[in-house]
Amino acid sequence: MRLRHKKNLETRLEAANDYLITLRTESRNFNDAKNEKNIIDLEEIFGNTNPVYLEIGGGKGQFACTFAEQNPEVNMLCIEKISDVIVLACEKAKEMKLENVKFICCAAEYLEAFLPEKSFEAIFLNFSCPFPKKSYASHRLTNERFLNIYKLLLKDGAPIYQKTDNMHFFEYSIEQFSKCGYEISNVSLDLHNSDFEGNIVTEYESRFVSQGMPIYRLEARIKASD
Repeated sequence: MRLRHKKNLETRLEAANDYLITLRTESRNFNDAKNEKNIIDLEEIFGNTNPVYLEIGGGKGQFACTFAEQNPEVNMLCIEKISDVIVLACEKAKEMKLENVKFICCAAEYLEAFLPEKSFEAIFLNFSCPFPKKSYASHRLTNERFLNIYKLLLKDGAPIYQKTDNMHFFEYSIEQFSKCGYEISNVSLDLHNSDFEGNIVTEYESRFVSQGMPIYRLEARIKASD
């Protein structure tokens, strides 16, 4: 589905500037950009030393804003690469008057260039694009190249939480997590018909559940060294 360009996008982004972190890079090449290392200061951005959680591919901000609202003692950093989408997330946070959520507009390939290592309590991957064509597998957010980036960002023992409606993508993710040295736990093949508590329903999730589709969920952590 083609995304419509938002009217007055730049003006709307400027109005939500308190929630949007502006990044600086001289290169549009992912491999070059990561070597520039323009690392942001999380304590300065949030104004505190509270634990920071990371969502990658946050869409319109439903999950990030709800998580931030329910957990005022922590900070939420949300990554979304499409400006026309992230503006809606920023506006939602502004409307809710949240003080513990920030957004970055960039692709996940850039994360190690901007985010400090060993800084995040958890990473959320909610309904990432499955890129079903095999030729696009390297773009999947659970592909090996991204899982290796997440290793750098997560604190020791910190989890990745994944949810998806796509069975084949879920199976692929399990293979990739295992290949990259992650331990998988708390796997659900039908989240909404399980005993799991505390689930935050995203925009996509609500749509899929209304269509009777199962939601797949897992947790993954780096295996502890012997």
